[in-house]
Amino acid sequence: MTTVVAAGITAMGAAASPPGGEGAAPDPHAAHRTAMAPPPPGEWIPVDEPVDGIEPQENPPFAEHREFQANCLVSHTAPDDPIVYPGAPGASHDHTFTGNTTTDAHSDGASLAAGGTTCEVPGDLSAYWMPTMFDGDREVRPIGHQVVYYKSGIRDQTTVRPFPTGLRYVVGSPFQSEAEFLDATVQGWECGDSYDNGNIPAHCPEGGQLNVRFQAPSCWDGRHLDSPDHQAHMSYPVVENGADVCPESHPVAVPMVEFKMAFPVDGDMSGVRLASGEGYSFHYDFFNAWGEPTLAAMVEHCINGGLQCDARGYDQFHPGEGAALDEDYELP
Repeated sequence: MTTVVAAGITAMGAAASPPGGEGAAPDPHAAHRTAMAPPPPGEWIPVDEPVDGIEPQENPPFAEHREFQANCLVSHTAPDDPIVYPGAPGASHDHTFTGNTTTDAHSDGASLAAGGTTCEVPGDLSAYWMPTMFDGDREVRPIGHQVVYYKSGIRDQTTVRPFPTGLRYVVGSPFQSEAEFLDATVQGWECGDSYDNGNIPAHCPEGGQLNVRFQAPSCWDGRHLDSPDHQAHMSYPVVENGADVCPESHPVAVPMVEFKMAFPVDGDMSGVRLASGEGYSFHYDFFNAWGEPTLAAMVEHCINGGLQCDARGYDQFHPGEGAALDEDYELP
């Protein structure tokens, strides 16, 4: 069975070659790419208690939606990456951080658990980060609560388990090709009526915004919280008998994280870039630090239950199902 692993960084931690080749157009970010490559290899970090996958049902209940949201504000930016460059402040290209307010190069499970959060749910102390966007030399930060979806990436949503505390991974790569970027996004870069863009459009309607939605792998090996390339312990689902399932190598279905980010830039986009390079270098990191009971309640009520929930775990289309959390976004 073929395992589909997020693109970009090889299993030994070496960065993939940047796109282009002999006769290719000059890469305006080549100097930056060279300066930040390759990232150092990490290590296999075992989970305390290995987890096995749940066998999917032959005829699982159909649910058009099976998701909930994490709504989080941007907190800060810094040239740090505690997954790829742990303990090395300033070693990374610049990142924009949401969620946990303490995230920096030295962050680990203990520091995140002791931190605060910009997310509406106090129990979500997870750290989320992505390359910072610039318009010329001006830093561009998303305004307002950004949406991080937690969905079922497989057909049988009843078999999705919560993330283990401390699970971390990188989605995509600053060195991925335009095709690899488009393969993991919903509609590429979008603004106005322009969709499916592999790179940042040259122009966006005045008064609009630039959006991107990028999906993470949702199958876990059940044995490791991290891997040397920060991706090999995760996999995208595969198709068997017409249904999305987790491969044998990564049998544990976990929530599919999907970033939905909106950047306040419009008009002439010629100066808009990412700290990591071209638009298709967009990627992001996730370090799980949810309170275990809160995450378990949201997964069971919304994903396993086949609902389309907001950040409280409430589905406005099925009000009779109630909410997983109270008015303060906490367990009742």
